[in-house]
Amino acid sequence: MVCATMLIDEAKIFVASGKGGDGMVSFRREKYVPRGGPSGGSGGRGGDVILQADSNLNTLYFFHKRVHFKAKAGTKGGSSNKSGADADALVVQVPLGTVVREAKTGAVRADLVTEGAQVVVARGGRGGRGNAFFKSAANQAPRLAEKGEPGEERWLTLELKMIADVALVGVPNAGKSTLLSVVSNAKPKIADYPFTTLQPNLGTVIYDNRDLVFADIPGLIEGAHMGIGLGHAFLRHVQRTRMIIHVLDGSSDDPVADYNQIKAELALFDDRLVDRPEMVVINKLDLPDVREYLPLLEEQLAERGLADTLAISALTRENITRLIQLVFEMAPESPKLFLHPVSESPVYELEDSDVSFEINREDGVFYISGAGIERAAAMTYWDYEEAVARFQKTLEALGIAEALEEAGIQDGDTVFVGEYELEWSE
Repeated sequence: MVCATMLIDEAKIFVASGKGGDGMVSFRREKYVPRGGPSGGSGGRGGDVILQADSNLNTLYFFHKRVHFKAKAGTKGGSSNKSGADADALVVQVPLGTVVREAKTGAVRADLVTEGAQVVVARGGRGGRGNAFFKSAANQAPRLAEKGEPGEERWLTLELKMIADVALVGVPNAGKSTLLSVVSNAKPKIADYPFTTLQPNLGTVIYDNRDLVFADIPGLIEGAHMGIGLGHAFLRHVQRTRMIIHVLDGSSDDPVADYNQIKAELALFDDRLVDRPEMVVINKLDLPDVREYLPLLEEQLAERGLADTLAISALTRENITRLIQLVFEMAPESPKLFLHPVSESPVYELEDSDVSFEINREDGVFYISGAGIERAAAMTYWDYEEAVARFQKTLEALGIAEALEEAGIQDGDTVFVGEYELEWSE
């Protein structure tokens, strides 16, 4: 029992609230009341534009078809002190997990993570006051009224941080899309080359009267946490999943290094992801070489605390039923467990404090401090040359290597990154 969805996770919309209704200038004109006073009523309030979270939606596709949303104006005031009617609010439904930002500044207006949560993104104009409002002892017959207040209008960007149950992560071409198609009958594009998947795909899996939404996150590459290779667009969807499945390519030159790379990228993007329930799956068991070297790979993973791995073949469906059973056993029950508001979980940007660093030199020893680089060091397996090389690239990407060279570092100098002691080498 399955449904599949194509995810559109960004959109830009224009919202305009309604203008307030005009107030009216009017005087009583009744028989036997020769000097009737002012009786002009006030206008009604213009309609607000409200965004509301709806759990029945899981994509922003609708907003690529309709961009402009304008609420109605309030009605004019009438004679005999009749006030104009307020306009109804225009309520626009958006998916759960939608972050609303000002398009011009990028400032966050709201993070809609609960069913029915609302935010007023354009407030309707106040109705103009009729001349009855301006009557005073000094002015018994005011010929004065107000027009309605103009509504607000602005461009907004909508950014969907998908709320799925299980995220499939891994390096490009690890077999995530194939696995999703097997467990859920979703129909992602699949081919034997990297970067087949350019946007997350969803599939709903039903087992033992329960259902979980699986998300195929496009292949993550080195530097994804800094936005390299659309890293931000992909990684933000992992933040709100309840569980992570690391899909390792068993035919890779070094699956353990691949795992380390993905784990580090997740941690650098949001360190709370390190504590997320996870399962490590070794894919491509249908290949003879993978099956032959599987015991050695499992031993290497066990040495790093990953003893409960599962080997599968998404192509031949070997161990797929067992995989589904384990996922349903491991997945946390609460769907709201990881719905952190965006104000508490900012998108990782290069100007973020996490990538700032400081270099000090004492007695010929260089000390590098900074939350981001120290976390990267802590996530590096120093006994792997590729892992060390990746860390070096991180130093270069963050501008630390250049700063060290400007500070006069030479081959053989000692560098401390947090508690880790390294020897500098070109």
